[in-house]
Amino acid sequence: MLNDSIDRRLAHALSADGRSTLRSLAELTGLSVSAVQARVRRLESDGVIRGYTALLDPEAIGLPLAALIAITPLDPGQPDDAPERLAGLNAIEACHSVAGDDAYVLFVRVATPTALEQLIRVIRRRANVSTRTTVVLQTFFEHRAGPLEAGP
Repeated sequence: MLNDSIDRRLAHALSADGRSTLRSLAELTGLSVSAVQARVRRLESDGVIRGYTALLDPEAIGLPLAALIAITPLDPGQPDDAPERLAGLNAIEACHSVAGDDAYVLFVRVATPTALEQLIRVIRRRANVSTRTTVVLQTFFEHRAGPLEAGP
Protein backbone atom coordinates (compact mmCIF):
# COMPACT_ATOMS: atom_id res chain seq x y z
CA MET A 1 0.00 0.00 0.00
CA LEU A 2 1.17 3.51 -0.77
CA ASN A 3 1.27 5.28 2.59
CA ASP A 4 2.03 8.85 1.55
CA SER A 5 3.21 11.21 -1.19
CA ILE A 6 6.81 10.01 -0.81
CA ASP A 7 5.75 6.42 -1.49
CA ARG A 8 3.85 7.71 -4.53
CA ARG A 9 6.90 9.57 -5.82
CA LEU A 10 9.11 6.52 -5.32
CA ALA A 11 6.61 4.20 -7.03
CA HIS A 12 6.17 6.61 -9.93
CA ALA A 13 9.91 7.09 -10.38
CA LEU A 14 10.59 3.35 -10.33
CA SER A 15 7.71 2.75 -12.71
CA ALA A 16 9.26 5.19 -15.16
CA ASP A 17 12.79 3.81 -14.66
CA GLY A 18 13.27 0.60 -12.69
CA ARG A 19 17.02 1.19 -12.74
CA SER A 20 16.84 4.43 -10.76
CA THR A 21 19.57 4.51 -8.15
CA LEU A 22 18.82 4.84 -4.48
CA ARG A 23 20.82 8.07 -4.55
CA SER A 24 18.65 9.57 -7.33
CA LEU A 25 15.51 8.48 -5.47
CA ALA A 26 16.87 10.06 -2.28
CA GLU A 27 17.44 13.33 -4.15
CA LEU A 28 13.92 13.18 -5.56
CA THR A 29 12.30 12.64 -2.18
CA GLY A 30 14.65 14.50 0.15
CA LEU A 31 15.20 11.35 2.21
CA SER A 32 18.47 9.62 3.05
CA VAL A 33 19.60 6.73 0.88
CA SER A 34 18.97 4.28 3.74
CA ALA A 35 15.44 5.63 4.28
CA VAL A 36 14.70 5.28 0.55
CA GLN A 37 16.09 1.75 0.57
CA ALA A 38 13.85 0.82 3.50
CA ARG A 39 10.78 2.30 1.79
CA VAL A 40 11.52 0.55 -1.51
CA ARG A 41 11.98 -2.77 0.30
CA ARG A 42 8.65 -2.26 2.07
CA LEU A 43 6.92 -1.41 -1.22
CA GLU A 44 8.38 -4.62 -2.67
CA SER A 45 7.38 -6.79 0.29
CA ASP A 46 3.88 -5.24 0.35
CA GLY A 47 3.46 -6.16 -3.32
CA VAL A 48 3.16 -2.56 -4.53
CA ILE A 49 6.30 -3.11 -6.60
CA ARG A 50 5.80 -6.50 -8.20
CA GLY A 51 9.10 -6.71 -10.02
CA TYR A 52 11.55 -5.09 -12.38
CA THR A 53 11.85 -5.86 -16.06
CA ALA A 54 13.57 -4.83 -19.26
CA LEU A 55 11.26 -3.52 -21.98
CA LEU A 56 12.28 -5.01 -25.29
CA ASP A 57 11.74 -3.51 -28.74
CA PRO A 58 9.26 -5.92 -30.40
CA GLU A 59 10.71 -5.34 -33.86
CA ALA A 60 14.26 -5.92 -32.66
CA ILE A 61 13.28 -9.33 -31.25
CA GLY A 62 11.33 -10.35 -34.34
CA LEU A 63 7.78 -9.78 -33.07
CA PRO A 64 6.60 -6.69 -34.98
CA LEU A 65 2.94 -7.69 -35.33
CA ALA A 66 0.69 -6.87 -32.37
CA ALA A 67 -3.01 -7.62 -32.15
CA LEU A 68 -5.94 -7.57 -29.76
CA ILE A 69 -7.99 -10.73 -29.80
CA ALA A 70 -11.43 -10.65 -28.18
CA ILE A 71 -12.63 -14.10 -27.19
CA THR A 72 -16.11 -15.36 -26.35
CA PRO A 73 -17.01 -18.90 -25.24
CA LEU A 74 -18.79 -20.95 -27.88
CA ASP A 75 -20.88 -22.49 -25.11
CA PRO A 76 -21.94 -19.97 -22.43
CA GLY A 77 -22.35 -22.88 -20.02
CA GLN A 78 -18.75 -24.03 -20.31
CA PRO A 79 -16.37 -23.44 -17.38
CA ASP A 80 -14.83 -19.96 -17.31
CA ASP A 81 -11.25 -21.24 -17.56
CA ALA A 82 -9.93 -19.62 -20.75
CA PRO A 83 -7.04 -17.86 -18.95
CA GLU A 84 -5.82 -21.17 -17.56
CA ARG A 85 -6.19 -22.88 -20.95
CA LEU A 86 -4.23 -20.12 -22.69
CA ALA A 87 -1.57 -19.36 -20.07
CA GLY A 88 1.06 -21.47 -21.80
CA LEU A 89 0.94 -19.53 -25.06
CA ASN A 90 3.97 -17.24 -24.98
CA ALA A 91 2.64 -15.02 -27.78
CA ILE A 92 -0.09 -13.79 -25.40
CA GLU A 93 1.38 -10.88 -23.42
CA ALA A 94 -1.79 -9.99 -21.53
CA CYS A 95 -5.24 -11.43 -20.86
CA HIS A 96 -7.90 -9.01 -19.64
CA SER A 97 -11.34 -9.95 -18.33
CA VAL A 98 -13.73 -7.39 -19.81
CA ALA A 99 -17.32 -6.21 -19.55
CA GLY A 100 -19.47 -6.36 -22.66
CA ASP A 101 -20.07 -8.97 -25.32
CA ASP A 102 -16.60 -10.51 -25.04
CA ALA A 103 -15.31 -12.46 -22.07
CA TYR A 104 -11.63 -11.61 -22.45
CA VAL A 105 -9.35 -9.48 -24.60
CA LEU A 106 -5.87 -10.81 -25.30
CA PHE A 107 -2.89 -8.71 -26.32
CA VAL A 108 -0.56 -10.75 -28.53
CA ARG A 109 2.70 -10.26 -30.41
CA VAL A 110 3.84 -12.45 -33.30
CA ALA A 111 6.28 -12.34 -36.19
CA THR A 112 3.97 -12.52 -39.20
CA PRO A 113 0.34 -12.51 -40.31
CA THR A 114 0.65 -16.27 -40.85
CA ALA A 115 1.84 -16.68 -37.26
CA LEU A 116 -1.14 -14.63 -36.09
CA GLU A 117 -3.52 -16.84 -38.05
CA GLN A 118 -1.96 -19.97 -36.52
CA LEU A 119 -2.17 -18.47 -33.03
CA ILE A 120 -5.86 -17.66 -33.51
CA ARG A 121 -6.50 -21.28 -34.50
CA VAL A 122 -4.72 -22.54 -31.39
CA ILE A 123 -6.65 -20.10 -29.15
CA ARG A 124 -9.98 -21.18 -30.63
CA ARG A 125 -9.18 -24.86 -30.22
CA ARG A 126 -7.64 -24.68 -26.73
CA ALA A 127 -10.24 -22.44 -25.14
CA ASN A 128 -13.31 -23.44 -27.21
CA VAL A 129 -14.00 -19.80 -28.09
CA SER A 130 -14.88 -17.58 -31.00
CA THR A 131 -12.50 -14.73 -31.74
CA ARG A 132 -12.55 -11.21 -33.12
CA THR A 133 -9.13 -9.82 -33.98
CA THR A 134 -7.92 -6.25 -34.34
CA VAL A 135 -4.42 -5.77 -35.72
CA VAL A 136 -2.42 -2.92 -34.18
CA LEU A 137 -1.07 -0.64 -36.90
CA GLN A 138 0.97 1.68 -34.68
CA THR A 139 1.52 2.10 -30.96
CA PHE A 140 1.93 5.65 -29.75
CA PHE A 141 2.58 4.77 -26.12
CA GLU A 142 2.53 1.82 -23.76
CA HIS A 143 4.27 0.82 -20.52
CA ARG A 144 3.79 4.33 -19.21
CA ALA A 145 4.52 5.21 -15.65
CA GLY A 146 0.86 5.03 -14.72
CA PRO A 147 -1.22 7.35 -12.61
CA LEU A 148 -0.80 6.82 -8.90
CA GLU A 149 -4.00 8.58 -7.95
CA ALA A 150 -7.50 8.94 -9.35
CA GLY A 151 -8.15 11.58 -11.96
CA PRO A 152 -7.67 12.35 -15.63
